[in-house]
Amino acid sequence: MNRPNGGGRRPGPQRLVFAGEAIVDLVMRVPALPPRGGDILATSAEILAGGGFNVMAAAARQGLPVLYAGGHGRGPWGDVVRAALAAEGIGLLRDPDPDRDTGFDVALVEPDAERTFVTRLGAEAIHGPRAWAAVPAGPGDAVYVSGYGLVPPESGAALGGWAASLPSGVLLFVDPGPLVAQIPAAVLDPVLARCDWLSCNHREAALLTSTGPHKTGPSGASSADAPGDPAELARRLLARGAAANVLVRAGAAGCYVALLASSEAVHVRAPTVTAVDTTGAGDAHAGVFLAALADGLSPLGAAARANAAAAFAVTRPGPATAPDRAELDAWLSAGRPGTA
Repeated sequence: MNRPNGGGRRPGPQRLVFAGEAIVDLVMRVPALPPRGGDILATSAEILAGGGFNVMAAAARQGLPVLYAGGHGRGPWGDVVRAALAAEGIGLLRDPDPDRDTGFDVALVEPDAERTFVTRLGAEAIHGPRAWAAVPAGPGDAVYVSGYGLVPPESGAALGGWAASLPSGVLLFVDPGPLVAQIPAAVLDPVLARCDWLSCNHREAALLTSTGPHKTGPSGASSADAPGDPAELARRLLARGAAANVLVRAGAAGCYVALLASSEAVHVRAPTVTAVDTTGAGDAHAGVFLAALADGLSPLGAAARANAAAAFAVTRPGPATAPDRAELDAWLSAGRPGTA
């Protein structure tokens, strides 16, 4: 795999310090979701590194050096994650947790490529009030924080406090994820106030801009599950000071970019493809967006390249299907529909 990690100083971030969670995906393809209390036979199943691994792999395949600052456990799931990180040339900051294994999720993928998850966190959720104090993040680094790490009451506050206090020379990229409605406001708000880039999908943007209290169940569903116009959601997130800059991912439609320097949200379209598996599409988008910023692309140029990488990824089965630099360049050079 072509990974041009050398070649001198980059115009953007020099390294990605990943303060998220690499877990294991148990991917099961099903003809439909089973009814409550029922069962259904999967047509296939596989065990893969997933979660935050997908973001790191996407960035590393574009040539951005990556350091995994999250936890990993001693056990079979931890072995899967470490082997996958090593294969991508991604460094580890921490030793394995001797008392816990890495967490995992069950991803049910339907024929239309939609996926549904159930997640059990493990050693990747770092405990302790100073658990993040020794992470070497400084000027020239990009730091990625996931909402999954901000949810657990025993670890979320420590991660949130560390992220909110990062020095100004660090680019903080926050993806609140599908559990956004379950993150305590006292943890999330300071992180959003500090972050340089907020990236969320259409549904998550609606949850973040909901004017009333989130009345959610275990799945995080609320009245905001009926999303509004993504451009308006991006503008509202920017106006409320949720972040310096905002990305709202809109699936096959691409994404909307709202910059601090402008009150408008720009629609950046995506290539037109036939999706096989949408698992990891948002992760591919995030990793390639950060790598493109590191290469000196403008935010809109980085968003266009991230859209293309996500579109490429959904044409392949599996969660970590982001292209490497050469693959993406060749795919774009072939004149993919919708890239103009």
